[in-house]
Formats: sequence, C-alpha cells, structure tokens
Amino acid sequence: MNPMVDGWMGDDWFHNGAFREEMLSYIYNQDATRKKSVIWWSNQYDNYDLFLNSVSAGQLGKERGMEQIGFFRQILAHPAYDSWWQQQALDRLLPTQRLSVPTLLVHSLWDQEDNYGDIALYYALKHKQADQPNLWLAMGPWNHGGEIKDASTLGPIRLHSDTGLTFRRTILEPFLAHYLKDASIPLPGRVSAYRSGSDTWETRNALPEQDCTQDCATLHLTAQHQLSLNASASTAGSVSYLADPAHPVPYVQRPVITRDAPGSVWDDWLSTDQRNAASRPDVATFTSPVLTKPIALDGQPLVHLTATTTGTDGDFVVKLIDVYPDEVPEQRELGGYQLMVSSDILRGRYRKSFEHPEAIPAGKPQLYQFRLPVMNHTFRPGHRIMVQVQSSWFPLYDRNPQTYVSSIFTAPPEAYKPATITLDTAASWLTVHQPLRSRLKAHTL
Repeated sequence: MNPMVDGWMGDDWFHNGAFREEMLSYIYNQDATRKKSVIWWSNQYDNYDLFLNSVSAGQLGKERGMEQIGFFRQILAHPAYDSWWQQQALDRLLPTQRLSVPTLLVHSLWDQEDNYGDIALYYALKHKQADQPNLWLAMGPWNHGGEIKDASTLGPIRLHSDTGLTFRRTILEPFLAHYLKDASIPLPGRVSAYRSGSDTWETRNALPEQDCTQDCATLHLTAQHQLSLNASASTAGSVSYLADPAHPVPYVQRPVITRDAPGSVWDDWLSTDQRNAASRPDVATFTSPVLTKPIALDGQPLVHLTATTTGTDGDFVVKLIDVYPDEVPEQRELGGYQLMVSSDILRGRYRKSFEHPEAIPAGKPQLYQFRLPVMNHTFRPGHRIMVQVQSSWFPLYDRNPQTYVSSIFTAPPEAYKPATITLDTAASWLTVHQPLRSRLKAHTL
C-alpha cells in the first residue's frame, strides 16, 4: 500500500530532479534522534516565508543543524539520479527476480507523498513478464493511506460512497481470503480502478501502456490560451510569462502550514482548488470550452512542452485540471472548483538525462518531455478541461535559481534571477489514453 519505490524519480524526496523541500521536517523528525525526541521547529508560521528567507534547502538544513544527519548529507551529495539512487530503486531491483508471492499493489490517485511507486513498480513488473500471474493492482480516490479510513470525500468533494470501505470489502478481503483461507473464493479483477468524475469502479485486465500508441487523445495548447482536441488546431504562436524566484507560486493557498501541524492541508493538498494559481500572471492557463459530452481519460499523460527561457536553468510544472461548472446546485462551494487530476514537475537541467544535468541554452527552444502520474477520470458535460504550466511550486519544491549552478542545494542568493519563459504552443501538447468506449472524433472542445 502506497510504497516508496524510487525516492528520486517521484516519491518522497525528489520528483524528476526537483527536491521536495517540505519533506525537510520529516527527515529531521525521523532521523535527528533514534527516539524522535527532537522535533522540527520553526520561528515562522508560514512555511512560504520560512523557506524563502533561508534561500536554499541546503542553507535551511544547515540552520537546523541537519548536516549532522547522515541521510541529509547523502541527499546533498547526490542531487542527480546517480548510482546511489538507482541501486535502491525497487522498480529496478524487484523485476530482476520472478514475482513468486501473490501481490496486490494499492495505489492512491491523490497520494500527496508517494504517487509514483506503485505504478512504476506495476509497469516494471509487466514489462519484465507481460503475463504476471501473481500481480494485482487497485487504485482509488485517496490520499496517502486513505484506503484504510473513511473515504467518502476527496478534499471538499463528496463521493457517492465510502470508497475505502468498498475497497476493503470487495477487493482486499477476497484477495486475502482466496490466498490465506479458501482458494474457492473468487479473486478481484487484475486491475480494479475507481473512475473519478463518474464516481464508479471499473475492472480491467491491465493498465494502458505507458506510451500511448492507440486510442489516444491529444490536448493541444494554443496561443489564445485555449485547449483543443483538434489534431489540426496547432498553429504558430506562443505564450510567455515571467518566472521570478523572489515571488514563487505557492502550491497551496497561504499561509502554508507545516505538515502535521494544526491547520495544515498537507494530507489533501493534491485536491485543493487551483484557482489561486490560475489567477497569477506567472501561470500559463489553457482551458477548453464547456464540454457537451463526457470525455474519459486514463493512464499516464505524456507532457510534450517546447519552450525557451532567458535563464540557464528552470523548472516546469504541468497540471491537468477538471474545472467544475460555475454553479453546482448540490454542493454550491464547488462552483468553478479547479480539481487537479494529474500533475508533476520536471527540473530543466534533467531534460535530456536524469543522471547528467546540463545547463539550458538561454533563448534556444528546448523539449521538456515527462509523464504525469496515472489518472482514471471522466470530465463530465458542463465541465471544462484545463492545463496549467508554471515554473515554481513552492515550498513543496525548492526554488530553481534559473541560473545554472553545480548544486541548487548550495545556490547563493545572487544566483536567483527572474526569467521569461516562452511556450511554443504549436509544439506543446499532452497525450493521454482515451478508452475506446468514449473516444470522440477529433474536434475542438
């Protein structure tokens, strides 16, 4: 359930090279003393100010004495995806051995901590042996560990049932009973997936392939800040924004309360309203017209961004969002709500190689391609589809100085400089698997 499989690629410590700065308090609490007798402390209520004033994650760690912690020293020593990280990645290790124990991977679609591991392990095992007789997967609308609790809501969104209870009764219990009690008890489907948006459960033989080759939808960005499904809609144009490290985009509405503290929204930050981000000039927003038909999408969206920057480094955050109608009579507070269904970040220096970073050539178009976390969602009629692109997600991730330095952990204050980001909309899109039953003819949304 919700395992950490690769701490650099997309679980607790990094995502595609960007360091998850909010996890400093967790490292401190877990590793500073054997008995957890020393607890993270702060002299500021808002983590946004705390991390901003300390400039870099390395400097903040030094201020807290974290250089005495062995694991923190290892993080500082290995900012890239080198052999130290690769040799402990379970999706690299486990497929080298045949999976002999019946295994149910349980994935939370809104896991705020480890939304990479289950799915990476699933695909790694499937690629090693397509017919894995001992592999099952369940996915639900939960945060980290939410499947073992009451799960009748997703953030503020009321679901039609307790999805955690449904999972435990109809998936987990028969799986355990079949192997531990009575083999005549029917097993659940190979993949049991909750479909958000339509609030239903589905059973299938396998997840879609990671690289979508058929039954695909392409969400094109346009220079008019629209989102289109029309394959011929891509025309020359661009969208620009100024990314200023002195004013990074917060990942939740301020004040940002440290995780586990009273008032913190950490557990549910992935399902928080994204309207505050959409209102900022340093967030490029692309929105479809109101949908007249349901559009079901699943699998891992592949981001294909072509962009230039006036800096020599930079981050790219991409969020796929379901925009609710302006009025939701049964739950009025959801009017206009912007729900992330899949989102992630790529540190630009790793655009070509995770192991060997390199500076971005200023003013020259570069391709930034990466996968977002798995999704299984239906955008309903009356809703809109939105894509947001930004260059900071703070202080969830440490700020990129946008000037290339050998290690961002030790970047000096003078390295942090504003940069203008320009997206080539004719060469920027998201490709997503579209189940056959809902595939539509190519048209502008």
